[in-house]
Amino acid sequence: MRIVHLILTSRFAGSERHALELAAAQAADHDVTVVLRRAGTASRADAIGHRVDPRVKVEVVGDLFTPWQARRVLRRVKPDVAHAHLSGGCRALQGLDVPGCLRVATLHIHYKPRQHATLDGLIAIAPWQLHAIPAPLRAHTVQIDNWTLPRPAVADARARLRAEHGIDERTFVVGALGRAEAGKGLDVLIEAFERARLPDARLVIVGQGKAWKTLREQAGPQVLMPGFTEHPQDWLAAFDGFVSAARSEPFGLVLLEAMEAGLPILASATEGARHLAPQLPEPLLPIGDVDALATALRSLRAAGPRRLAYPMDGFRIEAKRAQIEAFYRDGLARLRGG
Repeated sequence: MRIVHLILTSRFAGSERHALELAAAQAADHDVTVVLRRAGTASRADAIGHRVDPRVKVEVVGDLFTPWQARRVLRRVKPDVAHAHLSGGCRALQGLDVPGCLRVATLHIHYKPRQHATLDGLIAIAPWQLHAIPAPLRAHTVQIDNWTLPRPAVADARARLRAEHGIDERTFVVGALGRAEAGKGLDVLIEAFERARLPDARLVIVGQGKAWKTLREQAGPQVLMPGFTEHPQDWLAAFDGFVSAARSEPFGLVLLEAMEAGLPILASATEGARHLAPQLPEPLLPIGDVDALATALRSLRAAGPRRLAYPMDGFRIEAKRAQIEAFYRDGLARLRGG
């Protein structure tokens, strides 16, 4: 198959990782292209372009009239499947007139009629997303979980990162990964950490975003905020416990990453966390409840550093890729009358 993925954002996060990992896996057997905005190929640590697998072709479009430019690429390439990720990619598929091309999108967040209603099919990442999809389109929708790729930390990651930031091995490190934005609930986590008054503990928040400065002003001296990282698995190795205090999390790819690292996890009861709850040993916490999170942090600290074994076989890309490609084939057969 000739497959084109449209990723018209500028900064790398969980949805972009999902799309690039899928493109790389498919490139082993298919002709795969990704369409990126020029802003996504900038010389920045958190850009997208330098993370594209060498087997995947890249088409770069400008930052103005981006969906229109992406449609021009699709008309030239004439893919069997045009697979959109996030809003910009979905807008590019509106009005696309490439005969025999299946137009699909992954719901990385939630169903939006203006973006998704006219497409040929949708991939939901969690069951809760299905309810908003109209019945005719739901018949051409499949639910396929996210995945995580095993990414071992470098051998000295824990000791090195702790030494670089003045954290000794006896200190219990509570960690969080993610964009510094309101939906991630990092303000709730900071307040709960301060309220918990944990002995010999530090809070480390890894990530960058619009709310970073505000969060840094809120946080006390026991909160470390090193910014964006190219190697989140190294920081996961340095953590003793992981917290997602998100107000909204469609799936929770970061929870899979923490599970892969074997960390004890505290998570608020977002849509995604509720979907993953059977795999999480600790009960989910009320969203935005500082006192409940502070109490859970005390219990986490009292249990001490440990690593857990999570059932990860159900979250591997090989099986998910097969399901996605079967979905493509069914859609193409329907579209082409096969």
